Amino acid sequence: MEGNGSKRKTSPVNVMGRPSKIYKQDSYLSVVENGQPPAEDEQYIMDMDGEDRVSLPPVAATADTAEWQATIEKVVRNVVSIHFCQTCSFDTDPAISSEATGFVVDAEKGYILTNRHVVGAGPFWGYCIFDNHEECDVYPVYRDPVHDFGILRFDPKAIKYMPLTALTLKPELAKVGVEIRVVGNDAGEKLSILSGVISRLDRNAPEYGEGYSDFNTNYIQAAAAASGGSSGSPVVNLDGHAVALQAGGRADGAATDYFLPLDRPLRALECIRRGEAVPRGTIQTQWVIKPFDECRRLGLSSEWEAAIRKGFPKETGMLVAEIVLPEGPADQQLEEGDVLIKVNGELLTQFVRLDSVLDSSVDKKVSLLVQRGGKDIEVELQVGDLHAITPDRFVTVAGGSFHNLSYQQARLYAIPVKGVYVCEAAGSFKFESTDSGWLIESVDQKKTPNLEAFIEVMSKIRDRARVVVTYKHVRDLHTLTTSIIYIDRHWSNKMRLAVRNDVTGVWDFTDLAEPLPAAPPVRCKADFARPDYVGHPAAADIIRSFVRVSCTMPLKLDGFPRARKVGFGLVINAEKGLVLVSRGIVPFDLCDLSLTIAESIIVEAKVVFLHPLANYAVIQYDPSLVDAPVQSAKLATEQIKQGAPTIFFGWNQNFRAVVTPTTVTDITTVAIPSNVSAPRYRAINLDAITVDTGLSGQCGSGVLVREDGTIEALWLNYLGERSPHSQKDVEYHLGLATPSLLPTLSQIQADITPSLRILNVETNTVQMSQCRIMGVSESWITKVAEANPSRHQLFMVRKIDCAPPSGYNDQSLHEGDIILTLNDQLITRVTELDIMYDHSYLDALVVRRGEELRLRVPTIPTADLNTTRAVIFCGAVLHAPHHAVRQQISKLHSEVYVSVRTRGSPAYQYGLAPTNFITAVNDVPTPSLTEFVREARKVADNTYFRLRVVTFDNVPWVATMKKCEHYFPTLEFVREDGVWRKKAFGSEGDGLG
Repeated sequence: MEGNGSKRKTSPVNVMGRPSKIYKQDSYLSVVENGQPPAEDEQYIMDMDGEDRVSLPPVAATADTAEWQATIEKVVRNVVSIHFCQTCSFDTDPAISSEATGFVVDAEKGYILTNRHVVGAGPFWGYCIFDNHEECDVYPVYRDPVHDFGILRFDPKAIKYMPLTALTLKPELAKVGVEIRVVGNDAGEKLSILSGVISRLDRNAPEYGEGYSDFNTNYIQAAAAASGGSSGSPVVNLDGHAVALQAGGRADGAATDYFLPLDRPLRALECIRRGEAVPRGTIQTQWVIKPFDECRRLGLSSEWEAAIRKGFPKETGMLVAEIVLPEGPADQQLEEGDVLIKVNGELLTQFVRLDSVLDSSVDKKVSLLVQRGGKDIEVELQVGDLHAITPDRFVTVAGGSFHNLSYQQARLYAIPVKGVYVCEAAGSFKFESTDSGWLIESVDQKKTPNLEAFIEVMSKIRDRARVVVTYKHVRDLHTLTTSIIYIDRHWSNKMRLAVRNDVTGVWDFTDLAEPLPAAPPVRCKADFARPDYVGHPAAADIIRSFVRVSCTMPLKLDGFPRARKVGFGLVINAEKGLVLVSRGIVPFDLCDLSLTIAESIIVEAKVVFLHPLANYAVIQYDPSLVDAPVQSAKLATEQIKQGAPTIFFGWNQNFRAVVTPTTVTDITTVAIPSNVSAPRYRAINLDAITVDTGLSGQCGSGVLVREDGTIEALWLNYLGERSPHSQKDVEYHLGLATPSLLPTLSQIQADITPSLRILNVETNTVQMSQCRIMGVSESWITKVAEANPSRHQLFMVRKIDCAPPSGYNDQSLHEGDIILTLNDQLITRVTELDIMYDHSYLDALVVRRGEELRLRVPTIPTADLNTTRAVIFCGAVLHAPHHAVRQQISKLHSEVYVSVRTRGSPAYQYGLAPTNFITAVNDVPTPSLTEFVREARKVADNTYFRLRVVTFDNVPWVATMKKCEHYFPTLEFVREDGVWRKKAFGSEGDGLG
C-alpha cells in the first residue's frame, strides 16, 4: 500500500514516465494524507483557475509566422472562457467555483467541448464568455464516465455580435513532431496562446491523487506549460484543426503538458448530434501501456511479441491489466499483470480500439486472449454498461448527501462497485473523522446495500431519533466503524432526490418521504458511577453535578467555526434542570442541545441565557424526564485567592473525569485575543484563574472545588483566535470565579430572564507607574493602594465598540480614558465593573489627556446583541453584525453582514466574502435585512443584479452576481417568541414556514 493510502498495485519501476502516484493540489489540504509532500517527479495539476488548483508561470508563444497568425485569428473566435460552479460535493469532485476553457465544436446546435473535470460528475452551473465578450449560459449534455472530456450546450441565438464557427476535430493529425498551439484561458487571464511541439503519443494518463483521474487511454505529451484555467483548451495545428484537448500538466515547473486524444470525444459528439445516447462499455478492468521489455518480464512470449511488432511496427508497448475490480465481469477471469494479445480474435495494442470494441458490445460478450506468465489464457467476458455504474443521482437527508459508489472511486481503491457513498458528510452524518470517502453499511440495524435501500430505511426513522450507523472507509474495508447519530429532520426536514437531466442540463429535485414526528420523550432511570478518588470524597460526589452537553448547529452564525461541539456543563439547579456551560460549547441559541446524564439518560435542552462577556451560557432540560440523583452544585460566595489550595476536577479529551489537588498560581485580568479574519464571540473584561497542574491544559470543562464540595471556580474553554500558521483555532482553558456569577444566576433561578446592560468598551489594566505618567494624581494612586492591596491597578479603555447610528455623544468614553470611579465607586477589580449590568447610565470619573473629567456614560442593552435572524442568499449566510463585529470595527456600514459562504455557490464565484457588508441591491439602499430581502426577492431567477459592498477594512466595491434559486434557494431563519423557525421563499409574496 502506498504512503498516501491508495490500494493501487503498481510496479516499483517507473516505466515510460508514468509516475506511481500523481498528486493534485487540494483546496482543503496543503500536503498529502500522510503529511509528506509529493516528490518532484510526482507533482501534476488538473488545470482549473481559482484556489482549487495550482498555477504555473505561463510561457508565451514565440513570434509566429504569418500562417500561424492567420490560424490563431480563426481559432480564437471559437474558444470560450468558462466560468462555472460545481454546486455540491459529488463522487470525486468537491464543491468548487472556478474557470476553464472550451471551444465550439458545433455552431448550429451550440456544443462546446471541454474537460470532464470542468463539467464534473455532479450538478453544474455556469456560463461562457466568447472572444468578443458576449456571454451566455451553458448546460452539460454529456460527461464521459472515464475520459476527461465533457460537452456543454449553449444557445447560438444568444450570440448576436459575431459569426459563430466551429473547430473541426482531427484526432488523426496528432503526430510526433507536429507544432501546435494551445489557445486557452491561461491562469484565469484573457485568452492566451502557448506554443509547443508534440513529443509523445503513448504516455499513460496522468492521475490526480484521490480525485478524478482519467484512465484506459493514452495521452499526448508536449512542451507547452499551460497553466491554471487552460483546462479544455483546443490544441490546434497549423491548419487550425483541433488535434487534441488540453487536460493537465506538471506542477513542478517543468514545461510539460498532457493532452487527451480526440477519438472518443469525436465519437461522442457525433452520437449527440444524431440525438442518440453515447454507449459506453466496460469489463471493470484498468489497463496501462507497458513497454515490450517489461511485458517480456511479465511473460510475453517471443512469438507473440514478433507477431505484434510485425502487425504494428510503430508500437513500443502493449496493454497490461493493472486493476481488476472484485465482483466485476473480469473478476476471476483476468488477473493483474495479464498482457492483452487479442480481442474478438483481433490483435490489439491501443486503447482507442479497445474502447471501440467495448462500446459497441454493451450487454454482449467479448473474447480476450491474454498471456499470463508465458501461457495463453482465453476468456469470454460480459460487457457491462459503464453509465450504469456512474452515479446520476443522489439523495440529501438529515444534512448529508449520498449516492451509489462510482466506478471511479472503486477503481481508485480496487474495491467492488457497490455500496452507499457519503458524498457530503454533513449534518447528522458528519462523522468524527474529517475524512471523506465513507460507505454506509447499515442504518438503524438495517442493511443499506444500495441507494434505494438507504432511502427506504431513512424514510422510516423519526425526527430527533438516535440510531446506530455502521460504515467503512473506501481506503480500509477491513475496519467497520459503529456510531450513534442524531437524526435531524426538522432543520433539514426534506429528503430530496436529485436526478441528472441531460436534456435540460440541470438536476431535477424531487421531495421524497415527509419527516416523521419525533417520538415523545420518556422518563428514564439511572445512577451515577461512584469513582473512588483516594482522599477526595467531595470530588467523587461532584460528578453528580455534571452532564455532558452536545451542541449541534444547523447553520454557521456569528463567525463560529464549528457545526458541533461537545463538552460538560455544571448543574446549578437540579429541580429546574438549569445547567451552566461554556459559550465555547454553546455559542448561540440556534442549535439542538442534548444532555447525557449519568452516562445513561439523554434529554433535550434549550438555551435560557447567553452572557455577553463572561463566556458562559445557561441551558435547561426537563427534570421530570430524569430519574437520577442529580445534585445541584454549591457555588462559593467568596473570591478564591492566589496561592490558595484547591482540588482540580476536570474532564479530559476522552471525556474521562480527572482529579488532582493543586494551587491557584495566578488571577489576572485578560481579554481573549480577537480573530481577525472572522470576528466571533470572545470573552473580555474578566479575571482568569490559572492553577499549578498540567491537567488544566488538557481539560476544557471542570471546576475548582473545596474539600467540602463547594465550587470555587468554573473551568471553561474559551475560543480564541485562529493560528495563521496552523490554521487551527486556539482554545484557552481558564478558571472563572463563581461569586461574580451569583447575581445573574439568582435571577435565572427565580425564573427572571436577566436583562443586562454593558459598557460598550474593552479595557485593560494599567499599573500605577503608567497611571502617574498619564495624569492620575497621587491622591488617587494612594486610594487605589488602599482599596486593593493585592493588585494596584486601574482600568484603561483599550477599544470602544462601533458607534450606534446616532453616533457617540460628548458623554461617551474615549479610547485611552482611565476609569477612576463609576457611580462614585473606585474601580480596581474586574468584578467591580459589574455595576454596569443594572444601570442605564453610569456617573463616571475618568482621566483623559491628563485631566479628570466627569461623564454620564450610557450603557447599552445586550438583548439586541444576539443574532435573531439569518438569511441564506445565493449560498451566503447574512445576518446583522453580531457583537464581535461591533467590538472590532469602528463603523457599521449596514446591518447586512456576510457571515459565511458556501463553496460552489454564486456568492463564492462572484467574490462576496465573509466580513463584507451589503449596502444596496441594484442601487436601492438596504440598511437592514428587511430591506435586503425585499429587494433581493425582486430579482428574477438566473438574472444578474448588482450589490454594493463594503469590506471590513472600509473599502467599497460593486459585485455583479447571478441568482440561482434552483441550486441555492433563498431561506430565512427567524427567532420568534423565543423559538427559531425556518422559512423558504419562492416568488415575491410567498413564504413557507
